[in-house]
Amino acid sequence: MNNHLILIIEDDVEIIRILQAYFERDGYRTVTATDPHVGLMHHQRLKPDLVVLDVKMPKMDGFETLAALRSTDDTPVIMVTALAEDLDKLQALRLGADDYVVKPFNPLEVVARARAILRRTMGDRNSAVLRLGPLTIDTQAMTVHAGTDMLGLTRTEYRLLEHMARTPNRVFERSELIDACLPEGEAMNRTVDSHMSNLRRKLGAAGLPDLIAGVRGVGYRLDAPHG
Repeated sequence: MNNHLILIIEDDVEIIRILQAYFERDGYRTVTATDPHVGLMHHQRLKPDLVVLDVKMPKMDGFETLAALRSTDDTPVIMVTALAEDLDKLQALRLGADDYVVKPFNPLEVVARARAILRRTMGDRNSAVLRLGPLTIDTQAMTVHAGTDMLGLTRTEYRLLEHMARTPNRVFERSELIDACLPEGEAMNRTVDSHMSNLRRKLGAAGLPDLIAGVRGVGYRLDAPHG
């Protein structure tokens, strides 16, 4: 499980289904959008590790969507399109795309290119250890220590904690935590609350009872500890 989140913005539902299946088979998490405006909202809320972006979409094409992404963020982007002209490739690269795949494509190639881009652009992040006071999160081993004691977290509890630890002191809506951290089939607010309750109990037993705060009517916030 590599725990990377891939955002797929594509108006063809069948292509989404195929890409989603291949990415998830390789251990990635995915979130999808058929509307680029919804895709931009997902990008802002979920902070994916890589975006797969179609060029030819109604309402807002891929080039406009890429420009909007690049105005606020440097998330790696692979453009996917039926257009093979060199000028289109140059425009995509000029706007900040990291790679360009032409339809019809082999989904294995898209996954391989994504893997290569993530290895190149996120190597430091993958090997980094997140530290918040006495809390240490090893993002490769997917383990959490409070001091020298390892916390026995479930995979979902770990995902929730790591996701929030990347931007401490920020309030996360329940819907965002569902999209980013919960397996398919668990997408309900009360399921988030149940996992979070267990996580808070384990943190409390490790001497960190106030690390995660509930925000009434919204979700949760991880307060960066001291010490």
